[in-house]
Amino acid sequence: MDFQAEKIPVELPNGSVIKIEASRSGREDISSDTFDFKEVTEALEGITQAIFGTLQKVQPNKATVKFGMEISADSGALTAVIVKGSSKANLEISLEWQKSN
Repeated sequence: MDFQAEKIPVELPNGSVIKIEASRSGREDISSDTFDFKEVTEALEGITQAIFGTLQKVQPNKATVKFGMEISADSGALTAVIVKGSSKANLEISLEWQKSN
C-alpha cells in the first residue's frame, strides 16, 4: 500500500480551519476537501477513557502515558492510527494523571 503525506485543511470544533500533514492511500485528490477533526478527537477520547478506566482499577499515585498518533485521510474522513513513540507521527500525546490527596 502506497502512503503519501499531504497537507490538508481540517476544521476544529470551534470552527477554526488548520492544515495538518496527513498520509493517504489510493489516488483520490483530497487537497480540496476540508475534513472534520471530530473523528480524531473522538478516537483520542475513547483511548483516554479506556486508559483512565484501567488506572482507576490499579490506583497508582501517578501515571503518564505517551503515544504517537498518525492522521490519515481515507474514504473522505480522517482516521487516527496509534504508532510507535519513536515513529514519525503528526501528534504526540502525553496523558498524565495524579492521585489527589
